[in-house]
Order: sequence, then structure tokens, then C-alpha cells
Amino acid sequence: MAEKLQIAVFHGDGIGPEIMAPTLSILAQLSEQTEDYTLEFREVSAGAAHYAQTGESFPKTSMDAARQADAILLSAMGLPDVRYPDGTEISPQIDLRKALGLFAGVRPVRVRAGQATPLALPPGKEIDFVLIRESTEGLFHTQGCGEVTEDEARETLLITREVCEKLFRFTFQLAHDRRASGQGRGRVTCVDKANVFRAFAFFRDLFDAEAERHPDLVADHAYVDATALWMVQKPWEFDVLVTENMFGDILSDLGAGLMGGLGLAPSADIGLDHAVFQPCHGSAPDIAGEGIANPFAMFQSAAMMLEWLGLRHQIPALSRDGQRLHAAVDSVVSEGRVLTRDLGGEADTLASARAVADRVFSV
Repeated sequence: MAEKLQIAVFHGDGIGPEIMAPTLSILAQLSEQTEDYTLEFREVSAGAAHYAQTGESFPKTSMDAARQADAILLSAMGLPDVRYPDGTEISPQIDLRKALGLFAGVRPVRVRAGQATPLALPPGKEIDFVLIRESTEGLFHTQGCGEVTEDEARETLLITREVCEKLFRFTFQLAHDRRASGQGRGRVTCVDKANVFRAFAFFRDLFDAEAERHPDLVADHAYVDATALWMVQKPWEFDVLVTENMFGDILSDLGAGLMGGLGLAPSADIGLDHAVFQPCHGSAPDIAGEGIANPFAMFQSAAMMLEWLGLRHQIPALSRDGQRLHAAVDSVVSEGRVLTRDLGGEADTLASARAVADRVFSV
């Protein structure tokens, strides 16, 4: 009997609904073609447009739905012109991270053979690493609560043992899983600024303590500025990287640049009991309604959701379908014939979605 899994769906702002619609279509078809699982979608409201209409950015009923769901699928959120009175943007995705304890922000960076990239990769080199961004504290700790006076402004960086220990356990387990699947080399790099800040020395000490429990993996360190350099010079050397919230926010965009843009950058924010899956890009209100938005990062985020659900519920069919969807997007991007404008093509959203769906369901 098929296991029923409920997905809380946030359609988002700007282009959000346009890229969510084809994603749900593919997920529904995958669900219909198997006897192993059934996906049930519950659509809930939050975001900048909802705030503009109601004065509420994240209704309690929506948060309750997110808590009750087996997974949360979130499209692009926020509108630059819609802000709270203090000037900060509407960010339900950050609200979810904090409310649900989603400490591990997972940002895969992959460039396959034949895929366009701003880098001139040496022959035979591909890029395949995962950046793990702590997502609940760090320099985002005082978001919306920083101290501002006429003469100065202060924000507080917070690093805690409780969160770091969970983060590093997750990170090393991911490195084990990647190596077991043949995808990674069993290397974990702690990215910090421990030479300047005591908080990052503390972060590094906690990393080293967890590393000692995994003698079969290689554990090393890199300062964040050097990491940014090496992500351009030799990104194929990385496997799994773990870092603080703000550093991860910046480096994940650099990783997206290696892939050709944010339109190819998926993400997951994972905790002990909940997980959110969302593309890294913004809501692009300047092109909303034109039908030209790139759905690929949304598809890849949905694929990550299927893989996570497959592992969590021990349903191999979910994991396989997630891999099918990943492979379909990789194939379309590498082939280069059906690409949206941000990737140098002329295809619209529907044509791009159709190209991916054709590959998913041709298997």
C-alpha cells in the first residue's frame, strides 16, 4: 500500500507561482506512476504579496501546516518593494528555519561535462561539491533586532555548541553518504575565520571534536576568503564544506555562479524533524507574468525533497524518482538546446519544463 506523504506548498512571490506550477505537475505524475508512495499537496499562504494584502507575512495557520507536513516545498519569496517598517524584507524562509530548527542549509554545486560554466575547466574535470550552511544563527541571529542609534549600528554573531554539534554530525554523515554512493571522496572542509574571531575558533574546535569521531574521512580547514579564491581556481577539489550562516549565504551564490547562475541553484534547509526545499534565486518581479522564468532550480529542489523523503521514510522509489528528476535537468542543461534566457537560450518556462518532463518520463 502506498504511503501518503503531505507536502506543504508555498507558491511564493513574483515568478514563484510560475515555476511552482510545472514542478507540482511533474511531482504529481511521478506520484501517479508508482504504487510505493502518494504525494498530497496542501497549498498555504505566506510571503510579501500576502503581507501587502493582509498585513501578515506568515499566518499561524500556514506555520501549523508546515509543522504538520512531511516536507515543505517553497518557491521564490520576497518582493524588494514590500518591506517591514524597519526596512527589512519579508523572508518566510528564514522564519521557517528558525521556527523549525532547520540548522543545515544544503547547497549542492554541480557542473557536469558539457555544461556551460564561466570557468575554463581543465579537460576531464567536473565540479561536484556540497556547501552546508548553518541556517539558524551566526550573523543572522539578530535579524530584525539589531541595535541602531544615530552614530552606530550593531548586529550580534551567535555560535552555539548545541547547533554546531548537530550541524557537524549532519555534515560528516553526508560526507559518508556521498562517498558510499560514489559521488564524493570523503573530505570535509570547515570554512571559517578562526584567525580573527574567537567565535570562529570555537566553531572550529567543535568541528575538530566531531572530526575525531570519523577517522576514515579527511577533515581540514580553510579560511573563508581563501575558500572564495579556491572555488574559482580549483572547485573540483572540494567535496563537502561546512560554514557559518552569513559566509554560507555568500559562498552559495558564488557556487551558483560556477554553475552558470542562480537559475540552476537548488537548496534544502534540514533539521531533525522538518525540511524545506527551495530554489536559491529570488522572486524576479521584473519578469513575473512573462512566462520566461527558469524552473530548473525549482525542479532540482523538488528532486532533493524526493531524495530526502526516500531516506527518511525508507522508500527507495522516492529516492530513485529524485535521481531521475536530477538527471533530467542535468541532461537538458548539458545538451543546451532548451535553455531560458538567463542561461543564454530563448526557451520560455513551459518549453523548459516540457523538455525536463519528457526526459523524466521517457525512462
